[in-house]
Amino acid sequence: MNAIDNSKIQADDINLGLLLNILAGEKDSPLVFYYGGQPVKPGYHITEVKAGQFSALDCGANPEAWTEIFIQLWDIEEGDRTHMPAGKFYSIIRKVTDHVQLDGSAKLTFEVSDGVQPMQLYCAATPVLRAGAVHVTLSPRPASCKPRDRWLAEENSKAAACCGPRAATSGCCV
Repeated sequence: MNAIDNSKIQADDINLGLLLNILAGEKDSPLVFYYGGQPVKPGYHITEVKAGQFSALDCGANPEAWTEIFIQLWDIEEGDRTHMPAGKFYSIIRKVTDHVQLDGSAKLTFEVSDGVQPMQLYCAATPVLRAGAVHVTLSPRPASCKPRDRWLAEENSKAAACCGPRAATSGCCV
């Protein structure tokens, strides 16, 4: 198995709906997740899918609420198994929806462990179709400060509005 360079792939932090839409058209293709620069082993399992609704106060005392879906991957190798077909992953998630309400637009988090190392949290980049397989790069989910994140998004939005193609001649971009 070859390592891939995660530094060249941006983590999009996709949601479950986007992942399932892509997998629906690639049901026979192997689904290969990457974390720590390496692919998961061919025998990986989905050991748990859970949905949560969270209410919290952020570090600025602002109320926060969101839904999140967690998919737990057990990174093991078993016998001569190959990577799970995208259609099997899709079917497992659809079966979960018979018992647990999954919001396709919810934040998607992968919990991954090899059964020895502690479980770690990851977000997923947009799947890439390459060499007959669906490749999904997982990146560690960092902690963040929501008030700071909102402020940065607002500043970036202001800068984009000010320094866009039409505004470049207005003198606001110095």
